[in-house]
Amino acid sequence: MFMAFDLLYCNRRDLTARPLRDRRARLEDIIAGSELVFPMRRLARDGLEAWKQVIERGYEGYAAKDEASTYEGGRTTRWLKVKQKDWTVEEDRWRRRISAAPSRGPKAR
Repeated sequence: MFMAFDLLYCNRRDLTARPLRDRRARLEDIIAGSELVFPMRRLARDGLEAWKQVIERGYEGYAAKDEASTYEGGRTTRWLKVKQKDWTVEEDRWRRRISAAPSRGPKAR
């Protein structure tokens, strides 16, 4: 099982200049009905309500992203990663959720 949260390239087209809301919609269309790839779940739009959902569901944390933002590699002010304190202690590792490194896109020919 794979969890996807963004789509940077599709049919050899670079989507990184498109807003996140468009990339996410295209991603959900592409993986609809898949039994192997699922979209990352969305939380409440309000940050405090989203944090409440993180705690209730036992998640590691969440990433808050500006839906109008284009993709930017590396650190950016357009998204915020929030994690529970001491999540990585040994006894909690079994609870970790799937995460993936960002794609570098298709290789140039």
